[in-house]
Amino acid sequence: MDDSDPDMRHRMEGMILRTQKNLCDVLSDIDGKEFRVDRWTRPNDGGGGISCVLQDGKVFEKAGVNISVVKGVLPPEAVKQMRARGHSALKEGDSLPFFACGVSSVIHPRNPFVPTLHFNYRYFEVISDNQRVWWFGGGTDLTPYYLDEDDAKHFHSTLEKACRPHNPTFYQKFKKTCDDYFVIKFRGERRGIGGIFFDDMDEPSADACYEFVSSCAKSVIPSYIPLVKRHYKDPYTDHHRRWQLLRRGRYVEFNLVYDRGTKFGFNTPGARIESILMSLPLESRWEYMHEPQPNSPEEKMMKVLKKPRDWV
Repeated sequence: MDDSDPDMRHRMEGMILRTQKNLCDVLSDIDGKEFRVDRWTRPNDGGGGISCVLQDGKVFEKAGVNISVVKGVLPPEAVKQMRARGHSALKEGDSLPFFACGVSSVIHPRNPFVPTLHFNYRYFEVISDNQRVWWFGGGTDLTPYYLDEDDAKHFHSTLEKACRPHNPTFYQKFKKTCDDYFVIKFRGERRGIGGIFFDDMDEPSADACYEFVSSCAKSVIPSYIPLVKRHYKDPYTDHHRRWQLLRRGRYVEFNLVYDRGTKFGFNTPGARIESILMSLPLESRWEYMHEPQPNSPEEKMMKVLKKPRDWV
């Protein structure tokens, strides 16, 4: 990979390490429980990563914050998926050398009035015909079980502020991409109330893309932690818990059926399955033909999941 950019690789590695440490420190401080830290490597000098998981905590039922810095050879099926997203410079039918690094996290709280958070930010390089093709991707999105409009406005406003200095059109553009991506198509509903999502970002320059991704990663804690602190002591009933588990079932459906990152992991030789499936909740529930009661808080939530709203 002689045409690679080692400086960008090192900058991204430093950014994802800082993001992981800062978030784990904050979550541990709130919960009172330490993360389990697993350092893992891929075979044949293929890199590795650090998986940090807090499980069965007082506040967080399951929280995972993973980083990976990996390299190897993409199989033709993975190359085909990338070409389908517009990377026509990648040679079809070949196995291609790649480098990838990123941070990803899913936080499933115990209290149904605290939303689930997901984010990931990543950098990718592929060598095809001796040319380096690179791009950035990522996003942050929120999955509440009960709609709190003040929470939604705070979350989206924080993301908008992170986007604005880099391009005033980014927030609205990437919000729409997020709303369109996190759709459980066979249900006709979104996974949550969205956030921002982007992929294949390769302009105006690598430096500009890096600065934008770093800004988004820094916005994770201020966008989410105030919501946790506001609600984690809220009283709740078995009814609230049951609804939370039903919505977590939808979370599982999206991640296993539609999520591109999960599919890419499954198609990558030597992938660490435990880290890929870290996003799944400890518990979830499916009920036959379940419908929320009319005019209930659950129905209010469903209306937003079926028809996304603007929060900024």
